[in-house]
Amino acid sequence: MKENTTLKNVARGTFNETKVDDGFFVLSYQNESQLVETLEREIDSSFIQFHFCIKGAAAFLFNNGSYTLNIQDETSLLLYNPQRDLPIHLQVDANTWLVSLLISIKKFHGLFSQEADYITFLSDDNKDKKYYKDGRISPSMSIVLNQLIHYNLNQSIKNLYFKGKAYELLSLYFNRNEDANVEQCPFLVDETNVIKIRKAKDIIISRMAEPPSLQELADEIALSLKKLKEGFKQIYGDSVFSFLLDYKMEVARKLLESGDHNVNEVGLKVGYSTSSHFIAAFKKKYGTTPKKYIQSVN
Repeated sequence: MKENTTLKNVARGTFNETKVDDGFFVLSYQNESQLVETLEREIDSSFIQFHFCIKGAAAFLFNNGSYTLNIQDETSLLLYNPQRDLPIHLQVDANTWLVSLLISIKKFHGLFSQEADYITFLSDDNKDKKYYKDGRISPSMSIVLNQLIHYNLNQSIKNLYFKGKAYELLSLYFNRNEDANVEQCPFLVDETNVIKIRKAKDIIISRMAEPPSLQELADEIALSLKKLKEGFKQIYGDSVFSFLLDYKMEVARKLLESGDHNVNEVGLKVGYSTSSHFIAAFKKKYGTTPKKYIQSVN
């Protein structure tokens, strides 16, 4: 797509698109229906595409459907092919949320000019080659993605907010610490252990108000405490309870925005027996109290 080309929509799907900078766009889409929906958008070969599936699943169709790339719940997909255009043709499953960043290679090089050795496809040897990478969405990335989906701010500052969040998301995507040595880690070679760690994540989320202790969690997934700690950090980029705290605070933020619950009720729902402890945790995470947050979004 040339930068001033208008968005092309088909079927029932319509991207929510925000231009955050020259050559930099944020697309988001929520399929809240029970139907598979189709999305299309023209993109030319000068753009790098970052796609994030917050929940649900979708399929990218190429060459009139002859080739498919799937993107699943809590995963990301980077696409770049300087030799040919890669227009978006997406089939989005029911109850799926997606966020995509489209950034021109020229702008992208300007951001990472000193990082060519680290970011493989920026090197001179690879600049004319296609590049594909899938990965997991880290907890910190998940928070930013949900903020892009659920923003509730004055329209006059929407572009500024999206610009900040889009650059934050890129920085988290390329954060060396979260992906350090994952490919060399023998733990991740064992798919059985990976499945167990993902089960542990599902357990603490489903029981966030009264989560098991680390030892109880390790026993439940039949993994040693050491492997639980190490594996969770390697897969999700955070400790078990730090991940859970981020998740609880994000749930609390959404509950407060809905207006259906008061501060005490929200605190109880995410596992705080006293409102003072919840207020303190919320303020530490977001820099404001729940009450002031409600006032800001209303």
